[in-house]
Amino acid sequence: MHQFPVSWLLTAFTIYTILLFLVSWLTSRKADAGSFFIGNKKSPWFIVAYGMVGTSISGVTFISVPGNVLNQNFFYMPLVLGFVVGYAVIANILIPLYYKMNLTSIYTYLEKRFGFFTYKTGASVFMVSRVLGAAVRIFVVVLVLHTFLPQDSVPFWVVAFIFMLLIFLYTFRGGVKTIIWTDVLQTTFMLLAVFLTIYSVAKEMDWSLGELISGVTSSDYSNWFDWEWSHGTNAIKQFISGIFITIVMTGLDQEMMQKNLSCKNIKEAKKNVYTTSLTIVLVNYFFLFMGALLAIYVSSKLGGMHQIGLADAAGIFTKAQTDKLFPVIASQYLGLGVGLFFIIGLISASYPSAGGALTSLTTSFCIDFVGFNKRTDLSERKKRGIRQTAHASFALIFFFIILILHAINKQTVIDLVYLLAAYTYGPLLGFFFFGLLTKYQVKDRFIPWVAIGSPLLCYLLDTSSKELLGFGFGFTILIVNGLFTFFGMYLLRDKKGAR
Repeated sequence: MHQFPVSWLLTAFTIYTILLFLVSWLTSRKADAGSFFIGNKKSPWFIVAYGMVGTSISGVTFISVPGNVLNQNFFYMPLVLGFVVGYAVIANILIPLYYKMNLTSIYTYLEKRFGFFTYKTGASVFMVSRVLGAAVRIFVVVLVLHTFLPQDSVPFWVVAFIFMLLIFLYTFRGGVKTIIWTDVLQTTFMLLAVFLTIYSVAKEMDWSLGELISGVTSSDYSNWFDWEWSHGTNAIKQFISGIFITIVMTGLDQEMMQKNLSCKNIKEAKKNVYTTSLTIVLVNYFFLFMGALLAIYVSSKLGGMHQIGLADAAGIFTKAQTDKLFPVIASQYLGLGVGLFFIIGLISASYPSAGGALTSLTTSFCIDFVGFNKRTDLSERKKRGIRQTAHASFALIFFFIILILHAINKQTVIDLVYLLAAYTYGPLLGFFFFGLLTKYQVKDRFIPWVAIGSPLLCYLLDTSSKELLGFGFGFTILIVNGLFTFFGMYLLRDKKGAR
């Protein structure tokens, strides 16, 4: 066991950040509004596809997925396989719709289809979801980085401020055009961290490639399918949930679609989506593979999880303990090189999520609430000032939410924020699919109440079913939420206004 040198951490962080700013400078020269919002529709599809891996794998995923193998084996994989079907829906239904309507913000579809209130509600739902989800992801990463520093040497708020300031600065001018290319850099370092860890553990175990593969695949950890229906990890529920999670968190999410819409045409955007879907499956499998390998390594070489503080004497793991598996082993037991790449990989998995969130929130605010695409009274200089002010404001919002989470510092609160973020995507699912699958108009002014009522009904239903039937909906509550929204819009349909 060794202590990771702070000087190495600071040096790696500084060099990597300088490299990011170099890419940002190269891509933001002669940048305009078109560059910031949709990359001038000149982004190569294969570059977008590769970079979107880094966007999809957040810092929380980077830490949690490997550690979660301790409690849930490979039960995450059916969810990932569902992603592929979800991406197919995006490629064949949503992408053609967005390109046909030449959208910058995807939520303008709701205005053209239903009206002002549905449009503003959809955009607001996205902003709440993205702010909460991204803030939690950034918080977890900043918290890990802070733990690498000597105790009480640097206040937490300083680390959080520097992290957000750097993300703000490197996305300030170039927007999507910059993020497309920095995502490539970040995806590369994230994957290097995973493969270097696998290589180092195999070397420590004195395993050949064949022994490495058989050692993991023959272990108890490598079971993919949980068929117990009452479990949240049930394979069928996981697979179906994966489909809808991808549709809402990629296809109905401004951040993810903004990058797809930066491709030259529909054909290239579809290539990007299909390539991303297959790559995501492979990358997530390697994360789980690495998690199983780390667990085997700890059991055989380090005397078990309780010896390094990741389980109690009975071998019971809490969520907080499993999240420490990858950070502890990489930084303290596998050599300084692996620890260094872990830090860079963690940052690489976090910058895309935070930078993309800042850019997409700024885009949604400028298009959906200020009306950049409609107003002729705003000069380019005025628009630039509004965009930059919005960009800085969202960075500050992230910073203050991170400080609040740190002050509370309870895992249950973090889980609650994730739950709230997941619930808010349900109305978007209902809005878009009601628009695509029916020809009805709706009584637009009442739709905000549907968006509020549907998640509340879902919460009551999920809580009651757990207490009375011992059944939890898990991620499938998202589907129920969308159905409630769909049904609410049907009740508020305007038969005279059918299109």
